[in-house]
Amino acid sequence: MKKNTLFILLTFLICITKFSASHAQEADSKMDWFQQAKLGIFIHWGIYSVNGIDESWSFFNDYISYEDYMKQAEGFTASNYDPEKWAKLIKESGAKYAVLTAKHHDGMALWDTQASDLSVVQKTPAKKDLVTPFMDALEKEGIKKGIYFSVLDWSHPDYDRQTRSTYRYKNDPERFRKFTDFNFEQLEELSTQFNPDLYWFDGDWEHKPEEWRSAELKKKLLSHNPNLIINSRLGPGFGDYATPEQGVPVARPQSEFWELCMTMNNSWGYQGNDHAYKSPSELLRIFVDCLHMGGNLLMDFGPKPDGSIPEEAEHILKEFGRWTSKHESAIYNTQAGIPDGHVYAPTTLSPDKTILYIYLDYKVNESLAIKGLKNKIQRVWVVGNGTKLQAREVGKMYWSAVPGMKYIDIPDNVYDKDITVIAVLLDGPVDLYREHGQVIESN
Repeated sequence: MKKNTLFILLTFLICITKFSASHAQEADSKMDWFQQAKLGIFIHWGIYSVNGIDESWSFFNDYISYEDYMKQAEGFTASNYDPEKWAKLIKESGAKYAVLTAKHHDGMALWDTQASDLSVVQKTPAKKDLVTPFMDALEKEGIKKGIYFSVLDWSHPDYDRQTRSTYRYKNDPERFRKFTDFNFEQLEELSTQFNPDLYWFDGDWEHKPEEWRSAELKKKLLSHNPNLIINSRLGPGFGDYATPEQGVPVARPQSEFWELCMTMNNSWGYQGNDHAYKSPSELLRIFVDCLHMGGNLLMDFGPKPDGSIPEEAEHILKEFGRWTSKHESAIYNTQAGIPDGHVYAPTTLSPDKTILYIYLDYKVNESLAIKGLKNKIQRVWVVGNGTKLQAREVGKMYWSAVPGMKYIDIPDNVYDKDITVIAVLLDGPVDLYREHGQVIESN
């Protein structure tokens, strides 16, 4: 009897293990395209672009009255909206996915929602669905489709808050349930009409996951698309990847999959008085930092109320395209690089870890040094240029396990104007010396 019980228990444990492994493999497979995408484009577009003020937050923080904020709808025309141009520019930049703010915290939907009358179709001179043509254009260009959706809605009568200091009601679960029903209805529309590859949720901080009904919502969304990817802002445990914001991580985020979202200037939506655009070179360096730590960059711009893209943003997208097309082999099919300290530059590795890519945003003094690399170097070249470079090892003692310094000479004429990429082919998977050195014991 005991043997039978033990056998049944072992069989059960084996089945559970296989089931867990299978689901882990499915999750990893689902994330493949996201992990290889590396670059995405975030687009914050809404009525807030009319006055060029903070999206939703400007009335929530009492910088402007809610009524004056909503009056901006009168100036939102989308008269020069060209979704095909948007999609082509995004593709040219080297981005593999794009995320559009279908609804921000102000509740103004950019599609023809039937769940309420608060949409650009009903309330603005644009009088048309703006999401459908952009999703169609992305699909035509082979770009993955992402939709931003705020789970809070400071305009909805059944949402408990409107501003920082104003509550419509408190502690009324039944009424809040009506609000989450409304969310489910709008997300059902988005899922059935657009079948997005990714949902970028926001606004979860005001309520607990059980109040948002996050588990139920995720199950419902996955029933439409089992391969759907969801960001981390439905509450702990409900997202597929982490979303640090604005500040570049110094250490790699703990999540296996992650994405830094960052504005081109200092504003998410269009603000005509914000001219503090980062240069293309500065943004490329941030992008390379993300690559080095195995993450993505989701780079944001805000279109004008007529739908045109600011010249500065268009310039950045085109400059990204110049650099990404030149260095394609060192971007998309790579993984996180070697630990800091071995070379004074960000790095990545090929899938089999036999090619070390080194990203230089400076000109080296005489030669580039790599320390602690046990491998022999088979070949070195400049990515996107093809020029072969010479490598040598200096200071290797026959009695020591510590490798010598590897030096690569880089002539002035091969440098890229932004970031130069050096590819180093090794004699096998990268092998690093990570100990503290040693002293001579016999000679």
